[in-house]
Amino acid sequence: MNPTTKFECMLVAIFAIVLLLVRPLGTYMANVMEGKGTAVRLGKGFEQLLYRVCGIDSRQEMSWSRYACALLLFNTLGALVLYLLQRLQHLLPLNPQAMTAVSADSSFNTAISFVTNTNWQGYSGESTLGYLVQMSGLAVQNFASAATGMGVAIAMIRGFARHTTQAIGNFWVDLVRSALYILLPLSVILAAFLVGQGVIQNFSAYQHVATLEATTQTQTLPMGPVASQEAIKELGTNGGGFYNANSAHPFENPTPLSNLLEIVALLLIPFALTHTFGRMVGDTRQGWAVLIAMIVLLAAMMSVGFVSEQGGNPLLAQLHVDQGASALQAGGNMEGKEVRFGVANSALFATITTDASCGAINSWHDSFTPLGGMIPLLNIMLGEIIFGGVGAGIYGMLVMIVLTVFIAGLMVGRTPEYLGKKVESKDVKMAMLYVLIFAVSILCYSAWSSIAPYGASKVGNGGPHGLSEIVYAFTSATGNNGSAFGGITVNNYWYNTTLGLAMLIGRFLMIIPMMAIAGNLAAKKIVPPSAGTFPVYTPLFVMLLIGVILIVGALTFFPVLSLGPIVEHYLMNAGTTF
Repeated sequence: MNPTTKFECMLVAIFAIVLLLVRPLGTYMANVMEGKGTAVRLGKGFEQLLYRVCGIDSRQEMSWSRYACALLLFNTLGALVLYLLQRLQHLLPLNPQAMTAVSADSSFNTAISFVTNTNWQGYSGESTLGYLVQMSGLAVQNFASAATGMGVAIAMIRGFARHTTQAIGNFWVDLVRSALYILLPLSVILAAFLVGQGVIQNFSAYQHVATLEATTQTQTLPMGPVASQEAIKELGTNGGGFYNANSAHPFENPTPLSNLLEIVALLLIPFALTHTFGRMVGDTRQGWAVLIAMIVLLAAMMSVGFVSEQGGNPLLAQLHVDQGASALQAGGNMEGKEVRFGVANSALFATITTDASCGAINSWHDSFTPLGGMIPLLNIMLGEIIFGGVGAGIYGMLVMIVLTVFIAGLMVGRTPEYLGKKVESKDVKMAMLYVLIFAVSILCYSAWSSIAPYGASKVGNGGPHGLSEIVYAFTSATGNNGSAFGGITVNNYWYNTTLGLAMLIGRFLMIIPMMAIAGNLAAKKIVPPSAGTFPVYTPLFVMLLIGVILIVGALTFFPVLSLGPIVEHYLMNAGTTF
């Protein structure tokens, strides 16, 4: 099977599976978050017990400011616990390699990373963290950060669905229901499938085996509870790998089927949340319009990424290194890729993991062609809204919808409306603040690191590729993605600190204006549609939404992309090095 056919077959399989599950899972999640359905009835006793133990009144709903305060308190405590677990690791059990305490700056970075659903790792997991820290620290935060994102998304949806009220839900109830009824059951199912494919799940000591090269040499094979962490890593769009090689490691992702399952898991909940949105606002057409806009952007990014990687480096053909099809490398650009996945699965995984705000990787983005590497970077720069992270994708898209209807209103000379709510100056100001915070964090930290000797000296490459490495790191951190371009030493005081701060900015400083929009919308009255109301579920609106997303991203980041991957592409074709 040629690479293009393989790519197309993978796309068909992924979209077929996910689209079949969108409606039932989206409906199930809407029922769960509204306190309905069989699952909630069966688990009600345990759920209420949790509230009593924690002293929570589940019947009391919150304003947007109280909701945000509860969210910040919970995540602050989570970061503190994870920080202490790393610092005290040498005193804890289930530490098979007698691993030492993690440094203060690395512990800070990792604690912030997993609490913000970024899951950036500046260290090798199998040689740095013991089993207890992996499970009670990282895996727990994988659930908690994903549930936090889902809670915020549901609160935002309530802002559109409700009227003349200050209440947008109860953070503690949303958190518990997201984890208990959605994330936990799905993770158990996926983990069982992954174990069946060969992903390891044990507490064994690390194994020392003789190598094939010489019987006198040995290799250490790390063991551990990998499948359980792998499942929530993908379903929660977290991305932190048990191993440094992440989903390229055969213990995390051993077969083509496990690779397919992991890709499906990345998209499953973000896809379904669009239908949840439609159900909760009482008009499923709105959910389908958002879903179609996301799919169009996803398909475009995947196509460019695959073509760039399959084409490879044209200079190799001129040197007669490979006389494959069309005078290009027959297998495409295979540098940094696993042979068992090839170009098609690698380009597909790289595009989807950055579209879904997940840092999982099965190939090394630093080894992609300039334009192939630009696609993962651009995916994050667009705001991680092409499905995005669990919860974060849909609430980021709703912010873009606020901007879109505002622009549409200016076009027709009417006060913009969405779902019967007038979008006014306060809503637009908060939406623009959301967009500006994201851009300022990426560009300012990248510029600083590019000129300061303590930042620039840690980059392994000069010229445009080195700039791409720095920009990708801060884009991944601020976008709460967590994937790395590579080629840059980040486990040091400067990058651990600044990347940690960028993660905090990209998560919580962006959540606050978004929550303010939700609270403001919930307090408004519903305006009946009129003949002049702009329809927000038509192909025209979908095209306008896509246009606004691309324009905002292009105007903000085109200059830095021009200095990085775009100029590198022309240098490559010219056979010039910087």
